[in-house]
Amino acid sequence: MREILDEVNSWFKAGKQVALATVVKIYGSAPRGLGAKMAVNEDGAMVGSVSGGCVEGAVISEALDVLQKQEARLLHYGITNDMAFSVGLACGGEIEVFVEPLNQAVFEQIYADLKSQTMTALVKVIQGAAIGAAIQVYPQSKRGPEGVSYLGDFPADLVEPALKQVQTLFTNQQNARLETGEAELFYDVLPPEPKLVIIGAVHIAIPLVTFAKALGFQTIVVDPRKAFASEERFPHVDVLARVWPQEYLETQLPDEGTYVVTVSHDEKLDVPALTLACNSKAHYIGALGSKKTFAGYRQQILDNGVTEEAAARIHSPIGLDIGARGPEEIALAIIAEVVKTRTGK
Repeated sequence: MREILDEVNSWFKAGKQVALATVVKIYGSAPRGLGAKMAVNEDGAMVGSVSGGCVEGAVISEALDVLQKQEARLLHYGITNDMAFSVGLACGGEIEVFVEPLNQAVFEQIYADLKSQTMTALVKVIQGAAIGAAIQVYPQSKRGPEGVSYLGDFPADLVEPALKQVQTLFTNQQNARLETGEAELFYDVLPPEPKLVIIGAVHIAIPLVTFAKALGFQTIVVDPRKAFASEERFPHVDVLARVWPQEYLETQLPDEGTYVVTVSHDEKLDVPALTLACNSKAHYIGALGSKKTFAGYRQQILDNGVTEEAAARIHSPIGLDIGARGPEEIALAIIAEVVKTRTGK
């Protein structure tokens, strides 16, 4: 959704009608993932992608018809290997795309939520009598005007099951398509922008920043040691915070889009960072170090008042076991585990 926000916002400001296309099911391999989006305005201009270029032309045609008739619809496309190859992809698959008129008021709320890093979700009826109806939900919200916004005639009997299911999906930060009675619902979870907070400006952090930025993460390196945390060593990082980890994390409390990794090998930096991360909404927490070192860290974390359940969130040894040796390979193992957590695999 983030990749289309600003363009869609400009269209609405210009008084244009907009249709939104969302990938709601994937069969086999497909060019883009579940929840991928493309917007089309009344003039036929587009932003975003649902297939990397394979079926965009067909979706634009459908979107214009959706705007004319103001009726949502569910579309099925088979992407042949030849189609995929023509746009530079290795293989095809099948996808289902839900196309709907985009309500400006709903978009403005989503725009505000994403810009303020507030996690939210849209639960949409994509098949059934109430197709196009939706509710917008926030984590741990209760039924009622303070926590749930309604768009269209969302079936009353589906509200409670939807609210229960979406809380689980908030935890995993995953989209899902589920049948509920005679309707099919798509749960479109929109988490905050992904941020990788790296505690310790050590050598591993240099390639880790490179990998994270290439994968769309905002990168933050935190280390009070100026000899380590220098602009010469980290010209590519988004934020270089030359402060103690507790000072940074207390003022920039990790949200659901934050991934915290400690790589300093210094308990004065790692333990306070892990303590604060465990008591936050951080989506991932990882600690570099041997089992013996982490056992000592863990006891200090528990002594700091962190619960056993919260401490169990820490991934240590950090990273996927790929037999990594050297800073670059260790950084690769770490970012691979971060991505695995992000995709829910």
